[in-house]
Amino acid sequence: MTATEQQQADELYMRKALVEAEAAYREGEIPIGAVVVCKDRILARAHNLTETLNDVTAHAEMQAITAAANALGGKYLPECTLYVTVEPCTMCAGAIGWAQMGRVVYGASDEKRGYTQIAPDALHKRCTVTSGVLEEECRALMQAFFKEKR
Repeated sequence: MTATEQQQADELYMRKALVEAEAAYREGEIPIGAVVVCKDRILARAHNLTETLNDVTAHAEMQAITAAANALGGKYLPECTLYVTVEPCTMCAGAIGWAQMGRVVYGASDEKRGYTQIAPDALHKRCTVTSGVLEEECRALMQAFFKEKR
């Protein structure tokens, strides 16, 4: 795949993650969405459910990893890519590492709670990361949510 084709694919799947983030927003959840893709097939779509489930671990990434593992029938996801609208936190980065996710693509950085600030080595050593995909759209959704909450 050429660099241009990869960028187009990344934007396509990030838009799918944004749809999930918008669903979270409508449900009163922090608007983060995630999609797991393997060989150009979406295995899982998820968004934050921490308020709905009253569970601090019900982040979009955690939901998506579990659904993707169930779809594949195994706990390791080395050929998969996780698309998530906001940089994963350390908990999610740890789960991504344990799942041996092959690639992570995220939109907006999280300067306060993102894994790159707190635990930059949490992902599996073979995992590649692309950041800043549709960053403005991802950030704008988060900013709108928190502006409404204040």
